[in-house]
Amino acid sequence: MAKPVDVGSIGSYFESLSDPRHARNRRHLMVDIAVIAVCAVICGCDGPTAIHRWAKNRESWLALHLALPNGIPSRDCIRRLLMALKPEAFQRCFQDWICDAIPADTENSRRHVAIDGKACRGSHDAAKGLGNLHIVSAWASEQGIALGQVATDAKSNEITAIPKLLEQIDLTDTLITIDAMGCQKAIVEQIVDGGGDCVIAVKDNQPKLATAIQAFFLDHLERDLEDLHYRYDETRDAGHGRIDERSYYLVKVPTDFAPLKDWPWIKAIGYAVRITQHADGTESDEVRYYLSSHYLSGKRFGEAVRGHWSIESMHWVLDVNFREDEHRTRERTLGNNLSWLRRFAVTLLKRHPDKDSLRGKMMSCMINTDYLTQVLSLQRV
Repeated sequence: MAKPVDVGSIGSYFESLSDPRHARNRRHLMVDIAVIAVCAVICGCDGPTAIHRWAKNRESWLALHLALPNGIPSRDCIRRLLMALKPEAFQRCFQDWICDAIPADTENSRRHVAIDGKACRGSHDAAKGLGNLHIVSAWASEQGIALGQVATDAKSNEITAIPKLLEQIDLTDTLITIDAMGCQKAIVEQIVDGGGDCVIAVKDNQPKLATAIQAFFLDHLERDLEDLHYRYDETRDAGHGRIDERSYYLVKVPTDFAPLKDWPWIKAIGYAVRITQHADGTESDEVRYYLSSHYLSGKRFGEAVRGHWSIESMHWVLDVNFREDEHRTRERTLGNNLSWLRRFAVTLLKRHPDKDSLRGKMMSCMINTDYLTQVLSLQRV
């Protein structure tokens, strides 16, 4: 059962954090700064300066819920703490908050978690030889919940970041979807050994596997799949000036499938095709291939493939509503922690039942503390 959450109780989730500041520099409580940062980012604040300004304007409201022994912390105080907090420990506080506030999903015995990376394009620092900060995130697609993230300095490092991220997630009865970057033997093995299953896109970064799956389906498609046992699903969606027809095929992996000796965790291979009819009368198509560690139903396979785009949608929200790509935060730990606060803000805002846009909800939080309190409660009405 969900546990009621109010502004005053939020600080309790940060009490387990080790305060990285020297004792003589602790004029402001760490939990107060953490709660202020959460609230301000929900309202659209993009860094320590904006967080401080928001807090100064909401000091009387904050004083009702927080100790604030020396008033509102300065911009530099907020910045130093967010630079010093270890991201993994910081994220764990929010995970405890989620577990208390959101009841377990009893309708779906196997939850779907999408994993994908995103570059923070404004975070590069040529003078120090730093490229863009890359954030690899885990997103519970059905519930719309940010589960964790790991930061890297290069897109190629996502391969090493994904295993670290998987360690933060309870994989039991979890269906993980990852794009082709995550198509690695060690990653599939880690998911299966952890009690989960996966559906992973297969592309040219695994040429032998990709070629074998493509050849298998092309051979059977030439014969209209007449002698192939497969599970199937299809959908048809209209909107945004186009019609999308999607078809999904999942086949139990053949015993003579050549890559099986190197990929023993594969139980099924999949084929997904999308045909799009555009408003100008033109038509386009897209074909993707997948491996799966479980022979899912056609419906569940289709849901997993489509559901993976929920994390892409979350990334779009971060850029459009939070302007994440425009942020110039170059200090890596600060950038990581601010990035996590934005992802958690998306979780809270999306769960509010108001039919307004996410940007509209952010504005409502900025101007109305009662609305902000509702969002912080993490409850659907």
